[in-house]
Amino acid sequence: MVARIYQPAKTAMQSGRAKTKDWVLDYEPEEPRVVESLMGWTTSGDMKSQLRLSFATREEAVAYAERHGIPYQVFETTNKAPRSSQSYADNFAYGRRAPWTH
Repeated sequence: MVARIYQPAKTAMQSGRAKTKDWVLDYEPEEPRVVESLMGWTTSGDMKSQLRLSFATREEAVAYAERHGIPYQVFETTNKAPRSSQSYADNFAYGRRAPWTH
């Protein structure tokens, strides 16, 4: 069973970057998920799919995987350039380059 080591992206419900600096180790699924016929829930017999470990750095996650003999893959993230911030009042500034219209 191969483990994935990566930095999670922010969720759609997040406006900030909280919990995106940590590195996560989780396992690839061994069995496909199955829809239970009685209740309609999604289930799996794979217990390691519920395991998610967080580490402060990439090196700590790799060291943990090597110490415990876990085969792993590291997925690097590409950091996007930060957006230039401007205030709401700049939309109505007198010296604005393009005219503000609806």
